[in-house]
Amino acid sequence: MTLKLYNTLTRRQEEFAPLVAGNVTMYYCGVTVYDYCHLGHARACIVWDVVRRYLQFLGYKVRYVQNFTDIDDKILNRARQENSSMQEVAEKYIQAYFEDMARLNVKEADEYPRATHTIDGIKRLIHELEQKDCAYATGGDVYYKVRSFAEYGKLSGRKLEDMQAGGSGRVDAADLEAQKKQDPFDFALWKGAKPGEPAWESSWGEGRPGWHIECSAMVRDRLGDTIDIHAGGADLIFPHHENEIAQSEAVTGKPLARYWLHNGMVTVDDEKMSKSLGNFITIRELLDRPTDPMAVRLFVLMAHYRKPIDFSDRALESAQNGWQTLKEGLLFGLRYGEQLGWSSNGKTDLEATERFQVAVNEDFNFSSGLSVLFEIAKDLQREGNILVHQGNTVTSPTQLQSMWQTLVKLADVLGLEAHLEAESVEGLSDEEIEQLVEQRAIARKAKNFAQSDQIRARLLEHGITVIDSADGSKWHR
Repeated sequence: MTLKLYNTLTRRQEEFAPLVAGNVTMYYCGVTVYDYCHLGHARACIVWDVVRRYLQFLGYKVRYVQNFTDIDDKILNRARQENSSMQEVAEKYIQAYFEDMARLNVKEADEYPRATHTIDGIKRLIHELEQKDCAYATGGDVYYKVRSFAEYGKLSGRKLEDMQAGGSGRVDAADLEAQKKQDPFDFALWKGAKPGEPAWESSWGEGRPGWHIECSAMVRDRLGDTIDIHAGGADLIFPHHENEIAQSEAVTGKPLARYWLHNGMVTVDDEKMSKSLGNFITIRELLDRPTDPMAVRLFVLMAHYRKPIDFSDRALESAQNGWQTLKEGLLFGLRYGEQLGWSSNGKTDLEATERFQVAVNEDFNFSSGLSVLFEIAKDLQREGNILVHQGNTVTSPTQLQSMWQTLVKLADVLGLEAHLEAESVEGLSDEEIEQLVEQRAIARKAKNFAQSDQIRARLLEHGITVIDSADGSKWHR
């Protein structure tokens, strides 16, 4: 079985072959830390977290680096609004990022370089671009000569002659800054200091780096001239990733990345998410409703990572229902393993694992791989109901253990985890349980099966299994 990836650069699916056998270097363009992370960030971070997990599942040793952009106009504007400093704003939202991602069960990257911690590498890269006549200084700023890089546009498929002047950067053509450029398409590598803004010493005068050069320098400093996977949102293909390629490859003469992967965007009720439309949803707002973080992960993974996804109450409800099914399957072993006499050396189902891998190997098709998990979870859920009502199972305990361990293993690849609540162990006293079991028996005798099921569900939430037989109902923790 071979892993195949859709490479944005070549616009086709390719077999994955890292530079060094068994090792993967991976860089994800992270967040600009001026606000709380929103649903779009949640999707990207979950997707690349699962990609990393899956590569490790395949046996690769993965070095995963994710940056923070901690110097930017948006951060400076927020600092002015809050009457604080750029550093204080960045630290506040970096901490918030880690809090939000922990709730979503996103594993931490191996390293989180920051733009402000990579100033020397940034300046060194700009100097090398100057030496190769790919950059020029003017009035305290330094610009990249876009036309000096013959392959400019190869990632996005755009051609200079088809683009409007000023489209290659964050500045407008009518801006005073545009007057400094030798060509309207050139973009800033270094920006001269402005009053009241943070600045660093350089041979061009005090200033700060441009947005695009930051990632080129961080990739090079942390992972080398060429990496295996460069990931990010589809909105970064142009101009950010296009400019990264131009900067890095002009200096090294080597490909910046072998595979360029991009996740699709998130809309809300079929509209682009924005504060002006009032549909801007942060991760913490969503989770504090409350929403189960695993339902959010499932919502993200139920669509192919390259496709756009639309967030709505209906879509979230569907994900929550799906998670409830998976959760019941994942809790099966915790609830019934001891009763079924499971050993500590059970084995996973190789056939189911292989089907999962075949599905996901087609360009990280996690949504297709999920069908294997749902199949197992539904079987376990059904067997659990039979066990509760009849005292035994249709499937052998050994096979059930194999199914459950397979589900847990594959769910872990997707970062989906279920835990019995703390109160499940010590939440109800024996007397309270006896009272509930008696109430359930009375409801069953009266053929009030709705109430009977509600009581049984409540007991299950506390880790209490009720087994009905001709001799009456028995329970155990």
